[in-house]
Amino acid sequence: MDLRSRILTYTAGFEPDDTYTPPAGDERAQLARGVGRLLDGDAAQAERALAPLGLGVTRLTDTDSGRRYDEIAAVRQSGKAARWGRLYLTADSDLRWNVQVPHPVSDRDTESLGVRLLENTPSGALVVAGAHRRAGRTDAADVAHREDSAFHAIVVELQKRGVPGLQLHGFARTSERPYEAIVSGGVAQSASGEASALADRLESDGLRVCRGWSARCPLEGTENVQGRSAARRHAPFLHVELAPAARSDGRDADETEDALRDLLGTWSAD
Repeated sequence: MDLRSRILTYTAGFEPDDTYTPPAGDERAQLARGVGRLLDGDAAQAERALAPLGLGVTRLTDTDSGRRYDEIAAVRQSGKAARWGRLYLTADSDLRWNVQVPHPVSDRDTESLGVRLLENTPSGALVVAGAHRRAGRTDAADVAHREDSAFHAIVVELQKRGVPGLQLHGFARTSERPYEAIVSGGVAQSASGEASALADRLESDGLRVCRGWSARCPLEGTENVQGRSAARRHAPFLHVELAPAARSDGRDADETEDALRDLLGTWSAD
């Protein structure tokens, strides 16, 4: 199947007025067990753990890259589990990194960039939220700032195994935000080697970058709950905010994708 079409067809229908109900505590625990089984290589046990939640595990082969992935997704396209999001996990190699897309459609083109990174860089996983960030009530679907989500439960299982995470966001460029990219470690205020190298690479390609560890940047992600969890678990985590030109089409977007692929390649080689 066409992996890109499968994922982007799923996200294309997200609307801010969609219904959204987060999983209850026991459902999140069950989801975490299923994800953990899959990460440990036991798809059969993962399937058994996830089935009562309305989720299934499917082995997919991407027609473009030939790479194989295991997908965790809702079995039916109706019901609350369909809005919990999806996980795509490499089935051809050890897992070395994951890309997180918490605000698909709302942060326009971050979902497409996440898919391209998964397709074009081996050894990775993609975690994509299942609803528009304004769906449901009182920011219930804003998974970057909520711990009661399937998205967070999946990311935490990856962090427990020390898998580095790259979280993609988008922002509107204004006079107060005159950047193409804002790179930070979230709550962590020190720079990792990978963060510095990413910022250097983007700047060398002509993009204006704000570095969260050495400047007062907007949108540093210090309240991001996945970043806080990563800091507690000493798991590598980068929070990257991108202006429209750096995440859609054109030279800036191409340079950004190349730089992010280099970052993921560095994690793959570690």
